Amino acid sequence: MIAIAGRTLGRTGLTVSEIGLGAAPLGDLYHLIDDEEAIAAVTAAIESGVMLIDTSPLYGHGLAEHRVGTAIRRAGRDRVVLSTKVGRWMSPARGAWDREGYAGGLPFAATLDYSYDGTMRSLEQSLLRLGTDRIDIALIHDVDRRNHGDAVDQRFAEALAGAWRALYRLREQGVIRAIGIGVNEVEICLRFADHCDLDCLLLAGRYSLLEPGALEALFPLAEARGIGILLGGVFNSGILATGAVPGAKYDYADAPEPVLDRVRRIEALCARHGVALPAAAMQFARAHPAVSSVVLGAVTPAEVRRNLEAWSAAIPSAFWQDMRDAGLIDPRAPTGET
Repeated sequence: MIAIAGRTLGRTGLTVSEIGLGAAPLGDLYHLIDDEEAIAAVTAAIESGVMLIDTSPLYGHGLAEHRVGTAIRRAGRDRVVLSTKVGRWMSPARGAWDREGYAGGLPFAATLDYSYDGTMRSLEQSLLRLGTDRIDIALIHDVDRRNHGDAVDQRFAEALAGAWRALYRLREQGVIRAIGIGVNEVEICLRFADHCDLDCLLLAGRYSLLEPGALEALFPLAEARGIGILLGGVFNSGILATGAVPGAKYDYADAPEPVLDRVRRIEALCARHGVALPAAAMQFARAHPAVSSVVLGAVTPAEVRRNLEAWSAAIPSAFWQDMRDAGLIDPRAPTGET
């Protein structure tokens, strides 16, 4: 069995596995998933030593939380650090409803709500869906320009006045161990850090072989303040897993030609050194000392096993040096060579 190391999540005292399981695909993202196979994927991750599971009410409008909860009850709640998010609560859909990109999911409509009461309602619903009496990490979800456009400032103010106040109170009461945000943009992380005592944050898609955005300001700030970093989206919506194939996705859309060209150059170096592209993407993301866990999606036990094999694959130092020499990674970015 592949050994998965544990890392301390910032100053929280929580120990998380350096590879986590992200539950977004378990909500029927892009295509329908067999219930038992999805639950088996979570179980396989736990049995392999994955301690961190991150989910959200958004993922299949509650379906991912149901599937995660079933697996946790079977495997044992005390074996995992459980993270979920606030910012939406669900109500039964009447007629057609916005599935928000999910092929299936549950027949519930989401109400966006960063208020104090909305946050409490969201967490109560999550506890019921997960079938547990406690959440370890609660994150304010999607307060960023991608989701709200020009209304992002309004949403940010709402989250500070409502969701953050609710989570802060729950942390003070010991109901939740750690609180923070889950977003896709570095700028909003820095804004929250200026206003809030963040324990941790989940940043998706903004630190990878294609995206160095967190390196300049966010990671140094996190290290200085003891803010734990969870990294999602290290394949940038898929292209760093599939390569520059026709229809490859980058940042939730078809990859533009400049991105395809850059990935082709990375793939050429991978081929020269006998390195799998997904392995390079994963191991680059985990190498920065600010990163506590890299959160990877999987929908079958086989995908869990593939992720773990890539996680532990040997990558020669010469590969990383060639990547630097070719200008494909920032020379300041750590790559884990010994």
